[in-house]
Amino acid sequence: MVEIIQAKTTIAEASRAFDIAPSEIEDWVDEAKKGMENALRAKPMEIREQYERQLKELQEAYGEAMLELRARKKLSSLLGEDEK
Repeated sequence: MVEIIQAKTTIAEASRAFDIAPSEIEDWVDEAKKGMENALRAKPMEIREQYERQLKELQEAYGEAMLELRARKKLSSLLGEDEK
């Protein structure tokens, strides 16, 4: 996949050569670019720190969704609506 980043081949050519969907190759290229950008920062973020930040954000979103679901169920029971 280095050939794609070096513009020695195209995603379409690599897709045909390796029998891989172009979208999968594009995802790999995007991840590689993110990794290179991170490596070029003055203080590169460690992969673990990135995953921990993402995990925290997902946990917060999940918690908010659960609170909203519980609130909707409580409101529904207070209004006497039957659960289906």
